[in-house]
Amino acid sequence: MDNPNGTIVFTTVGRPHYGFDVFSTPLPPTLTDFSSSPPTEHRLTDGVSVNFNAQFVGPDDNHRRIVYVSERTGSSKIYLDSDLLPSAPASLFHDRPIIKNGRLYFVSAHEPSDTPFKSWSSVYTVQLDGSGKVSRLTPYGCVDYSPSVSQSGDLIAVASYGFRSWRGEFHHLETDIVVFPLSDPNNRWLVCPLGGWPTWSGDSTIYFHRQADDGWWSIFRLDLPSGFDTPVPAPHRVTPPGVHCFTPAAMHDRRQIAVATRRKNESYRHIEIFDVESEKFYQVTKFVNPNFHHYNPFVSPNSGYIGYHRYRGESSDGESIIPHLNLVSSPIKSLRMLRLNGSFPSFSPGGNLIVFNPDFDASAGIDIVKSDGSKRWSLLKGRTAFYNSWSPTEKNVIFTSIGPIFDSVKATVQIARVSFDLQEEGDVKPEIKILTREETGNNAFPSCSPDGKSLVFRSGRSGHKNLYILDAVEGEFNETGGILQVTDGQWIDTMPSWSPDGKLIAFSSNRHNPANAEAFSIYLMCPDGSDVRRIYVAGAEGSEEVDRERINHVCFSADGEWLLFTANLGGVTAEPVSLPNQFQPYGELHVVRVDGSGLRRLTWNGYENGTPAWHPGDETELGSLCLNSVGDKLLGQFDEPLWIICDF
Repeated sequence: MDNPNGTIVFTTVGRPHYGFDVFSTPLPPTLTDFSSSPPTEHRLTDGVSVNFNAQFVGPDDNHRRIVYVSERTGSSKIYLDSDLLPSAPASLFHDRPIIKNGRLYFVSAHEPSDTPFKSWSSVYTVQLDGSGKVSRLTPYGCVDYSPSVSQSGDLIAVASYGFRSWRGEFHHLETDIVVFPLSDPNNRWLVCPLGGWPTWSGDSTIYFHRQADDGWWSIFRLDLPSGFDTPVPAPHRVTPPGVHCFTPAAMHDRRQIAVATRRKNESYRHIEIFDVESEKFYQVTKFVNPNFHHYNPFVSPNSGYIGYHRYRGESSDGESIIPHLNLVSSPIKSLRMLRLNGSFPSFSPGGNLIVFNPDFDASAGIDIVKSDGSKRWSLLKGRTAFYNSWSPTEKNVIFTSIGPIFDSVKATVQIARVSFDLQEEGDVKPEIKILTREETGNNAFPSCSPDGKSLVFRSGRSGHKNLYILDAVEGEFNETGGILQVTDGQWIDTMPSWSPDGKLIAFSSNRHNPANAEAFSIYLMCPDGSDVRRIYVAGAEGSEEVDRERINHVCFSADGEWLLFTANLGGVTAEPVSLPNQFQPYGELHVVRVDGSGLRRLTWNGYENGTPAWHPGDETELGSLCLNSVGDKLLGQFDEPLWIICDF
C-alpha cells in the first residue's frame, strides 16, 4: 500500500476557541478623540470561520475591501472579500497576504525544505489579472516570514531565517530583516540582524519588532540608504520600555504606527497607535472591547482606517458554537482528518464513538462523542483525567489516567478502568476501578493490548519514568502480582502504544540522551521489553539531525505498517509572537513507515497539533460530520503566549 488510509482525529491547542473575525474602525484626525468618543467597529468577515491577518485593498473610500486568511475550507486560504484568490494550489498553509499593484504576495509552506528542522515557509507572488502562475520569491533552501511591500511596490521586506537550520527557539524567533527588489528577488540585502514583522513607511523606512536587551518587546526603526551596497545605519528603538509592543503597521503619510501591546497589570493584548514624534501612545481597542485580545493591526493606504482581528464575541448573526469535530484538509486523499474540541481521543472498536478529555481545569473529566459529532455524553466530571485507551474486546470499557497532568514522578496519578452503560438519552453513570496503588506515584498513559488483557503504561514508581505491563482487569491488585516492569533506566520512556497485532509497543524516549528532557524519539520493543530499537526519522543513525528529534504521541495504523506522531521536524511556520499561546508551535502531525521510511507531513500551520488517534474507517463507515449546531458555546478562551512576561 503506497499511502496510509482511515480517519485521524487530533487536537490543536486553543484553536477551536479562537472564533476570529477581522474588524476595522475609522481613525479620527485627532487621536485624542478616541478617549472622548469611542470608535465604531465594523466586522469585515463572515462571523463563522476563523479569519485573520488581513490587509486593506484599495483606497479609503472603499475601506471594507480586505485580503485576509480564512480557514473556512479546512485549511488556511486567501480571500478577497468573499472570493477565494488564486494562490499555491498544493498548499495547506497561507499567511500574511498583501495586494499591491494588482499582484498578490503571501507566505506559503507547500514546498518541503532541503533539510529537517527547517521551516517550509517562503514568500510567493501571483499576478491577479494574469495566468495565475505562482512565483517563488524566496530562494530555495531559505526561510522567509511576514512580507511587507513598500509604498511604490518595488521593494519587499521579510523576516528571514536565511539558509541556516532552525536552532530550536520559538519564544523569540531569531530572524533578520532582509530587503529585495521585486525585479530581482535573489538580490537580497540584509539590512538588520535580529528583527521580525517588518512594515514599510514609504520606500526608505522600515519599522519592525524585536525583544530589546531589557526584556521588553519593542518597535525599532530603520532608515535605509539609497544603494544596496551602502552600509545601513543601526536601527533606532522607537517604543519605550515598560510596555510590550509587537506586530507593527506603519502609516505612509503619518509619523505614526499601529501596534499590538501588552501592558503591566493588564490581561489582554490591545491595539494602540504610537506617535513617533510626540512619543505618545493612543489607545484604540481598549475603549471598545476591554476584555478581548486584539491581534496584528493593519492600516488603510491613506491612514483613515485601522484593522485587526479578534474573537468575534457573541454576535447575533455570527457563529457561536464550537463543533465537537471539525474537518481539516488532508494532504493524503486516503486519509480523513478531524480536529477535536478536546484532547487525548481514542476510538471505540467499531469507530462510532470517541472518548476524550474536554479540559484539564474547570471542565476536567472524560467525555464521549459520536464520531459524526452529533451527540456527546459526560462520563466523568470535575476530576482531572488524561490519555484514554478504549478496550478493543470489552463493550464500553476505557482506561485513563486520573490525577494531575505533566507532574513529577512522585505525584499521585493512577491508572483507572472505567466501565459504563451508554444510553441514547440520560446521564452516564460509570464504574471506576483504580488499577494502581496510590503510593506508587505517577502512573499514566495507558494503552490496551489487542486481546484486552493487559495495559502498557508509564510509571515513575522507581524514581524514573519507565514502562510497565499491567493486568487490565485487576491491575496490580491481582493475586499473582499483576504488574511487570519492561523498561528500566535513568531516562524517560513515555506515551506507549500497542500495535494492532500485539507484537510491538511503540513509545517515545530520550534514552539516547537522558540529559535532555525535551529531545524524544520513537522506539519499538516487544511486549516483554526485548528487542528495543530506535526508529530514525530525521536522519541516519549517528547524524546530528536525529538527536534533535522531539517526537511524541505515537500510535499505529490499523495494519501496523505506519506510525503517526507529532514532531518538530518542520520548524516554525509563523512568527509565534503574533499568535495565541502554543506550548510548542512546531508540533505538526507526521506519518512514517515502521521501518523509518516514507516520512509524510500531515499538517501545516502555526499551531501546536497533537494527541492523535487513528481508525481504519472512513466517512462511509464512520458517518458524515453533523452540520447542525451541536457543540460547546464559543467563549473565546485562549491565552497570550505564556512567555510574554510583564513583571520586570
